[in-house]
Amino acid sequence: MESGTYTRQKLVRIVVALLGVALIYLLFSDLALAEDAAAPPACGGKILEKCTPNSGDTAWMLTSVALVLMMTIPGLGLFYGGMVRKKNVGDTVMTSFAVTCLVTILFAVLTYSLAFRAGTPFIGGLDRLFLKDILSDIGKGGIGNPNPLAATIPESVYICFQMTFAIITPALIAGAFAERMKFSAMLWFIGLWAIFVYAPIAHWVWGPDGIFSAGNDAARVKVLDFAGGTVVHINAGVAGLMCAIMLGKRVETGPAHNMVLTFIGAALLWVGWFGFNAGSAVSAGMQAGMAMLVTQIATAVAAFTWMLVEWGLKGKPTVIGICSGAVAGLVAITPASGFVGVVGAFAIGIAAGAFCYWGCTGLKRMFSYDDALDCFGVHAIGGIVGALLTGVFAVEQYGGTAGVLEGNVGQFLNQCIGVATVFIYDAVLSLIILFVINLFVGLRVTRDIEREGLDLALHGEVVQ
Repeated sequence: MESGTYTRQKLVRIVVALLGVALIYLLFSDLALAEDAAAPPACGGKILEKCTPNSGDTAWMLTSVALVLMMTIPGLGLFYGGMVRKKNVGDTVMTSFAVTCLVTILFAVLTYSLAFRAGTPFIGGLDRLFLKDILSDIGKGGIGNPNPLAATIPESVYICFQMTFAIITPALIAGAFAERMKFSAMLWFIGLWAIFVYAPIAHWVWGPDGIFSAGNDAARVKVLDFAGGTVVHINAGVAGLMCAIMLGKRVETGPAHNMVLTFIGAALLWVGWFGFNAGSAVSAGMQAGMAMLVTQIATAVAAFTWMLVEWGLKGKPTVIGICSGAVAGLVAITPASGFVGVVGAFAIGIAAGAFCYWGCTGLKRMFSYDDALDCFGVHAIGGIVGALLTGVFAVEQYGGTAGVLEGNVGQFLNQCIGVATVFIYDAVLSLIILFVINLFVGLRVTRDIEREGLDLALHGEVVQ
């Protein structure tokens, strides 16, 4: 009996020893194989398949995604929510949230592929329909196939980054039709506009083979738009103007109900805009740093300029005014942020503060349209100012392209062509979409609902 027990114990010891030897052998074999095998090449340049993304760039872009999403929810929702009357606050913040959800779905299904994949000079292809064929970085041990437009980060991260841009652009339009548009009509308009207006224009300017893309060697007219002066702000502002014209004026207006909400929203927009502009470098390098610096300077200069102009003309500086001036500066520096230096930032900030103040007061009175929260006055005017001045102050050392001050007058002409084309296309398509929706759904709530307030009538909720 004892002999049998001893034999079994001895056998166990032998098996354990053999397993130990086997594990040690396998461990050292794996280490040897790892040393012999060549490490996957870094993604970038012409190496776009089975490569390793840059971890620093990826970390910065993940941060930028969060910053830019914060600009819409809660930033824009609070910014707009504070400027409407109390009875319409719920509808205003609900619009920002619903647009975030709707555009996320559309971007994943269709518009990412249409905007940021190769196709024609006018529209992208369908190879990423439903985001198919995206290589899983986790499943492949960190090896991926990035989008050529963002060669050093996983395509999944680039998709999320561009998705946040696609979200905030139509959300901005809500400032023009606030307090009087049907919620159902708004959803139809935003969905169709995202497909037929935003996606093509994004492809023209940023797509790999877009007709205006600065990175497309075949493009005859190269438009400089680092982070969205044409694609985001002129685009949203012009669409907002078309909405204001089609809907007509509000039955009644009133002062902003809560300037503190607007202040908080503006502050969140300012902070989030570092992800918007510096993130558009799609890398954690020197261009991102310069974009961040000029964004801060231009924003502060524009806000201060607006405050001084308002103070001089109306006798008092206001919270709503300085916040609007800051957003105007953020808008105007957006297309220029990767191309200009400190001098350009100061000039663009001063121009944005002055011209956008005029756009929200004199221009609006001149043509008598009801742009409720100054979507056109801030975003279209600011975007135009920034896009044109990019062609003047662009520094070749910073962004690779010279502007007028460095002898390249042609770049200013390119900027003019890009701005005019986007303005006209956006205006025509937006009007067509609005006309069709008005035929089948109707655009505007009834006068009784407008007087009662959209919160209670459309959502069954009120702010206490």
